[in-house]
Amino acid sequence: MPSAAAEHYSRSVTSVRSVFRSSEAAVIVLAVAVGIAAGLLTILIHGAAHGLQSAIYGFAEESLSASSSVPVARLLALPFAGLLLGFGSRAAIRRWRTPVDVVEANALHGGVIPWRDSALVCVQTLLSNGAGASVGLEAAYGQAGGGVASLVGSWLRLRRGDLRTLVGAGAGAAIGAAFSAPLAGAFYGFEIVLGAYTPAAIAPVGAACISAVLVVRLLGFDAYVTALPGARAITTTDYLLYAGLGVVCALIAIAIMRAVTWIESRVRAVPMSDVYRPAIGGLFLIPLALITPQALSAGHGALHIDLGAQMALRFLAMVLFVKIAASAVSLGFGFRGGLFFASLFVGSLVGQLFAGLLAQFPAIPILDPSDAALIGMAAMGVAIVGGPMTMSMLVLETTHDFALTGVAVVASLCASTLVRETFGFSFSTWRLHTRGENIRSARDVSWVRNLSAGKMMQRSTDTVFANETIASFRRRFPLGSTGRVVVVNQAGLYLGIVETAKAFDPELQLESDVGELANTDDPTLAPADDVRAVMAAFDKSEAQYLAVIDENGSLLGTLSERFVRRRYAEEIEKAQRDLFGE
Repeated sequence: MPSAAAEHYSRSVTSVRSVFRSSEAAVIVLAVAVGIAAGLLTILIHGAAHGLQSAIYGFAEESLSASSSVPVARLLALPFAGLLLGFGSRAAIRRWRTPVDVVEANALHGGVIPWRDSALVCVQTLLSNGAGASVGLEAAYGQAGGGVASLVGSWLRLRRGDLRTLVGAGAGAAIGAAFSAPLAGAFYGFEIVLGAYTPAAIAPVGAACISAVLVVRLLGFDAYVTALPGARAITTTDYLLYAGLGVVCALIAIAIMRAVTWIESRVRAVPMSDVYRPAIGGLFLIPLALITPQALSAGHGALHIDLGAQMALRFLAMVLFVKIAASAVSLGFGFRGGLFFASLFVGSLVGQLFAGLLAQFPAIPILDPSDAALIGMAAMGVAIVGGPMTMSMLVLETTHDFALTGVAVVASLCASTLVRETFGFSFSTWRLHTRGENIRSARDVSWVRNLSAGKMMQRSTDTVFANETIASFRRRFPLGSTGRVVVVNQAGLYLGIVETAKAFDPELQLESDVGELANTDDPTLAPADDVRAVMAAFDKSEAQYLAVIDENGSLLGTLSERFVRRRYAEEIEKAQRDLFGE
């Protein structure tokens, strides 16, 4: 028998859980707590990465990418860290599985992220960034914030919709804390992690982001981006020119994403164990770092140096190509991290190059390089990461310039539209696509997979043996008793479907086999087929009734088109109610 203390604890936990499951205000309070935790975790992760870089490369206050030079001997840390990452990741994945990130969790798993997955992603990203690989820490920030939200929400047994919202709030709060930009963090939660702007999510996500930013500001954490306000008034011509910059950024972003995948596929084609891939990538990074240390890490220090400075176009072009190559090599060879900040840095370089090249043509109005860098950051960030409003709010919160933010929105929308039309994915969803997942955002699509043919089928199905006579069939299934009967052989293998009315054709011989009437042209369904595949099969065959069979061909059940479409409509309506918090 359980002790009185255990029973009291159980009742208390149940009471607490019921409060959070029944009150929107309680969920908002919970989001504030998650935001505070996300802010603290952001500071902790940043400090750990900076400390690791300082220990390896021997600098004190400056950023690694802002170093004037790096000794070759210290750059050997890249392949050594790659070895550690490769062997450690293989051991972790063999023991558990490939970790789930926040986007995948919200799209496919209802917001559930095992704590081991969050810990593994954070450690892998810390090791990669801390050793100097050209990846950002934002993957670790978002994973930590979303992971703690998922852990707390799962313990409280929040409803599916509330758990997804809380995960979006935690991830957005972490990003907002990193940039000291609550609006950018909130829109990151909406656009990247939740996949939609929803009335039910506005208050929790906003509260989490504000609380996270307040915490990091109180603790004196410096924002990643410190930019100057717009240099001059924005004209109509500027809008057109910056829209062109958005298109240029989109094309470069697509090239970067495809380059990462191309390198990864070529590396996997080499007969070599995956554990050695990051180490080989680290060796390739050494000559790039010797060209310029700005290729290392995410590029925070390099951005501060280059932003607004009158750098020569040749130097900017060199840094751009080296940074793109370093990021593609880092990710393609298996270092863990993201392209969030790297995309901002690359975008700032593209923007300055864009303004510098246009200045060579007297007939074209001159663009301010600082403004062009900021617009390039927003456009490149949208093209690679996604989230037009996320990047536009980042520009607003770092410049406090509404006119420049308006231009950022235009350039971001141009970049986003071109990427969606010609490529179709952001970097996070593209990486999932290369693993076989066909999702384009973090919208909750797991219910589609859960609604499978095996779960919807009718198991008690009228069947008849193929060698049964027409006369016997008529006695067993009179007209009006059933519309269709499934034909099987003696072993229970599916052979086709017979329409009952067809068996009552007066021209049929009563002694003939009913199997001769079976329709064998219609496709069959597998129990794992989701509802979209099932409806596609109905549309293609124009049938109203299909059989579900196993891999051996044995009959498991049947499905009618009318029932499938009704269940699909019910699930869509339920998803809409969850989306709007009804």
